[in-house]
Amino acid sequence: MIKVDRKVIARMNKCYAICLLESGGEKSFLVATEKEGDCRRFDIEGNPIETIWTEPGGVMTMVQIPNGNGAFLSTQKFYSPNNSSEAKIVIAEPIDNTGKKVNSLKEKHTWRIKTLCQMPYIHRFDIIPGGNKYYIIACTIKSDHKYKDDWRYPGKIWVRELPESFDAYDADAGNPMEFDLLQDGLLKNHGYGRFEKDGKVCSLIGAENGLFKVSPPNEEEAQWQIKKILDRPTSDVRAIDIDGDGKNEYMIFSPFHGSDLSFYKESKDGLEAFYHHSEDLPFLHALWAGEIKNKASFILGHRGGDRDLMLASWNDSTNKIEFTILDHDRGPANVLAYNIDGQDFIVATNRETNEVALYKLK
Repeated sequence: MIKVDRKVIARMNKCYAICLLESGGEKSFLVATEKEGDCRRFDIEGNPIETIWTEPGGVMTMVQIPNGNGAFLSTQKFYSPNNSSEAKIVIAEPIDNTGKKVNSLKEKHTWRIKTLCQMPYIHRFDIIPGGNKYYIIACTIKSDHKYKDDWRYPGKIWVRELPESFDAYDADAGNPMEFDLLQDGLLKNHGYGRFEKDGKVCSLIGAENGLFKVSPPNEEEAQWQIKKILDRPTSDVRAIDIDGDGKNEYMIFSPFHGSDLSFYKESKDGLEAFYHHSEDLPFLHALWAGEIKNKASFILGHRGGDRDLMLASWNDSTNKIEFTILDHDRGPANVLAYNIDGQDFIVATNRETNEVALYKLK
């Protein structure tokens, strides 16, 4: 049986995005707000280290720049699908008091925040490897907006190669970072999950149109590849081999911000329905896949109804998926898990109760 030690490590209004950082041989994590508010960094035990910015908030995604000194990219000013026309991508870089970049977060530093590009309605993005390069993939939830809940203008997928340096890019100085359009016509383009198979990393992107697998250029393919793998409205998705049979299971939330939880399994004919949760889980949103207690697992949470945080894993005795409630009535928006020296930690941004919680699993 899993025992959970829960600690509220911060009160942050509409806390939302989470990002794990590695710098100078140490790990820490970031938490930022969906509404107006700050971005803070904590150590792995949940102790506050520093505030990186105090405004403007509107952060949906943060991603560390690979092989760097702790610098990361972030969205800002996406406050909701109804208020994100001024959304953008920024870079946060640790610098010393002379403005010079430091080598790691262990050094004494402040932070320089610079706007790389304006990207209205940018919701999710990632930095993924392909061949011997890295690429940025960015997803806009819609393309325009005239009134509340206006979904007449579908979202898009934008891509570009990760530059070796971001020094030349400054949108406020008239030098924005530019992207290429990969795909348009994606209604309610909300879901994103990084997925690795056979040593290659790709992106799983969920929209009202269905679930898409997007792969960057690599040794076999010189161009981006995009393939629809499931014709079902998808709000969020993650995939992992939960039962250990060599085939991945995909956890799907449906429809957009919906209450339907399903699993699909890889087969020679594509994805086949594997499990459907009998109970509605209103406003499913938080989702993570990886190993917990050395077992492939999903962590999920919903922001409506009972507002639970749950662990889904495979029970070898019953040959069924088993759900364990880790926390109740907190309303998690996002969740991240990591292991340090054999200890499993979970960070959850409990948006509906304005608290950042750290869970130790025993």
